[in-house]
Amino acid sequence: MQELKPRREMDPAFQWDLTQLFKTPDAWREAYADAEKKIDVLPRLAGTLGNSAASLEAALSEIDRAAELCERVGIYAFLCKAGDNGDPDAQDMDDRATRLYVKLGSSVAFVDPEILSIDEKRLTAYLADPVLATHRHYVENVNRQRAHTLDGKGEQMLASLGEFAAVPGTAFDMLTNVDMEYPTIEDENGKTVRLSNGNFSVFRESADRRVREDAFKGYFGTYHKFINTTAALYAGAVKAASFYSASRHYDGNCEAALFDNNVPVSVYDSLIEAVHDGLPAMQEYIQLRREVLGLDEIDVFDLYVPMVGDVDFKMPYDKAKKLVREALAPLGEDYCKVLDRAFSEGWIDVYENKGKESGAFSTGVFGVHPYVMLNYTDTLDDAFTLAHELGHAMHSYYSDTTQDYANHDYRIMVAEVASTVNEVLLTKHLLKTETDPRRRAYILNHFLEGFRTTVFRQTLFAEFERKAHALYREGTPLTAKTLSGIYLDLEKQYYSAAKMQDLIADEWSYIPHFYRPFYVYQYATGFSSAVAIADAITKTGNAADYRRFLTLGGSDYPLKELKVAGIDLTSPETVRSALGVFRDNIREFAAALGK
Repeated sequence: MQELKPRREMDPAFQWDLTQLFKTPDAWREAYADAEKKIDVLPRLAGTLGNSAASLEAALSEIDRAAELCERVGIYAFLCKAGDNGDPDAQDMDDRATRLYVKLGSSVAFVDPEILSIDEKRLTAYLADPVLATHRHYVENVNRQRAHTLDGKGEQMLASLGEFAAVPGTAFDMLTNVDMEYPTIEDENGKTVRLSNGNFSVFRESADRRVREDAFKGYFGTYHKFINTTAALYAGAVKAASFYSASRHYDGNCEAALFDNNVPVSVYDSLIEAVHDGLPAMQEYIQLRREVLGLDEIDVFDLYVPMVGDVDFKMPYDKAKKLVREALAPLGEDYCKVLDRAFSEGWIDVYENKGKESGAFSTGVFGVHPYVMLNYTDTLDDAFTLAHELGHAMHSYYSDTTQDYANHDYRIMVAEVASTVNEVLLTKHLLKTETDPRRRAYILNHFLEGFRTTVFRQTLFAEFERKAHALYREGTPLTAKTLSGIYLDLEKQYYSAAKMQDLIADEWSYIPHFYRPFYVYQYATGFSSAVAIADAITKTGNAADYRRFLTLGGSDYPLKELKVAGIDLTSPETVRSALGVFRDNIREFAAALGK
């Protein structure tokens, strides 16, 4: 039986170098104490913000200095814990960092109400003063939120509740990454292997139908054992979101989540509507999958296996690095030089170890560099994940090195665009350089799966959230039965051409993004936007507008930033155009296989 190694036994050459954040844990503790001191003096700024534009700028700059140090302290703790969730020292650091964030939030809770207490004409004059240039966008955004900002005491109360509101998500992480023990299955060679968050996706794609069925039932069977617990945790997250949205006088949780990005709810709902219109193409794709796989009926556990399964497309990490760099060459020489730094300077944590966070992510660190976490298993999908996370990292790098701290952090709405542009460019590079028909068909299969799992699946998730939050608002308890019922109905709608397994109803319970309400829809809008951007770069050979987009950070609202890259998400045409590409690729793929 192959068991995961403890982190201390892993090769450090394939782990991120956190000494670039803090040389030692003692240095982290010193920085933590320094951050506390900086936070402790912030309340004295209260009452000074309205004195002049200069005093407002000075106060916001001092807050930025405390927040930057707090962020670095928090990210270090987060990365230590992500590397090994079972490490008690990392757990302690992460818990302390959470308290530090809450303390910071409480200490600056006066800021927005005090800005809003400034007479609007006077505030408008401040905004015209060059001295406030660094924080102009922030102040303008605060002013936009007048109707949803409480008085000083109210804001301080909401900030102090942040630690409690984080409990459902934290408990979910500990349950699924540390406490859950998954069963063993026999792989294609009859070898006993224990399922994990990292290898489940590998077995789900197995050419052996028995293996992928066993993996599906073993993995989701484990989640089913805890379904009442995860339902209670998710209900807690929905209740917390509802409390905050009601306290701030929003019409609903979706409105509250999207308001921060200045995105109208119509963008969210039109995405769902557009994808519903595209569901016939999804059923066509599933029927094609059934035909290609030679099945009498296709089951939900058959949806991930490559349809061109006899192609050898192993992708060791070193090969993936070279491939990704070549694919992203159209983005410019400077872009590729920064990629080289990411590969050689300890930005990336590559392989799975015991207790490591599942999945993959990237996080920027202002003044240092981004960090990327993978759970690499030598597949083509992993190469795409590498390209994806490096897209996030490069977005962070260019924003961090172009913008000041106040404007460096790009918003969630644009976060998935850069990552997906990289994936689309990788696809195009593979199709351009590959001449073998079977391997080309394999790549097209992967691209189609990108549409299915990103545009369709993430929209399904988005619709699940919309329904779950609405039911709670209407007074319906969010029990396991209710949540699984919602999810099963959506699965039947989105994948009506497939046979449903009972356990698919519980799939919602393993999606960590649901603890960040109304986040996932942006994967779908991001993918649609990325298809258009990558097409334009490929056709024109000009990535200048896109690279300018990467430098914008949070200096403007997402929809405006996307327009710099030539994308208008207020129009449904971006999503419809992407779905048209999906339909075209289904036909191209079918023709390649003679179907």
